[in-house]
Amino acid sequence: MRELRIAAVGDVHLDESLRGRYRERLDGVEEHADVLLLAGDLTRHGTREEARVVADEFRGLPIPVVAVLGNHDYHSNLPAEIASLLSGVGITVLHDDAAVLDVDGVRLGVVGGKGFGGGYAGKCVSDFGEPEIKAFVSHTRRIADRWRLALKELQADRRVVLSHYSPVKDTLHGEPLEIYPFLGSYLLAEAVDAEGADLIIHGHAHAGTEKGVTPGGIRVRNVALPVLGRAYGVYCL
Repeated sequence: MRELRIAAVGDVHLDESLRGRYRERLDGVEEHADVLLLAGDLTRHGTREEARVVADEFRGLPIPVVAVLGNHDYHSNLPAEIASLLSGVGITVLHDDAAVLDVDGVRLGVVGGKGFGGGYAGKCVSDFGEPEIKAFVSHTRRIADRWRLALKELQADRRVVLSHYSPVKDTLHGEPLEIYPFLGSYLLAEAVDAEGADLIIHGHAHAGTEKGVTPGGIRVRNVALPVLGRAYGVYCL
């Protein structure tokens, strides 16, 4: 089976002031990668105008583009409209489900969605007490359950999970400890470890680090633009 090259970036935070500037950084991306994954926070404030910039910057690339939304993309309460705009220019947007791409005869399965927070084993929010806290934890648990089901049903040669929030704390090193519960959850890693994947991609942690691993040994990469310091990272399967 041939090697697959996965380009990925998150937290590009595009708005009208950046129109055309990211696109020029993608010239020749097909020479380095077979697919481009966008790990959320594609806009600054989740407005229609910003979403149109994102659509224009990433439309018509010579390789498939798969995206998830991030918390910034939800800020103006227009996630469905943003997803529709991106889908309208050929970008696949995941919502806790899966897509399978045919890459020169190799089936690449991509599972995921925005993800959510809660913290990490031993220092996490528990499903106890006020209804607001229970709702916080339950939201992440529902997302993790959907990922687990999508992975279980996925028929693919290679499997990548795409998220905005982090499944592990490894890639958060550099961020203040106080905000770890708002950067991701161990429940996401548990779901992926249960069903298996080759790679997990996420963003969100601007001050974090690039490389980590789940308790089950799956590679995790934080592709937030401030962490990468380049237009995209490339990871081989």
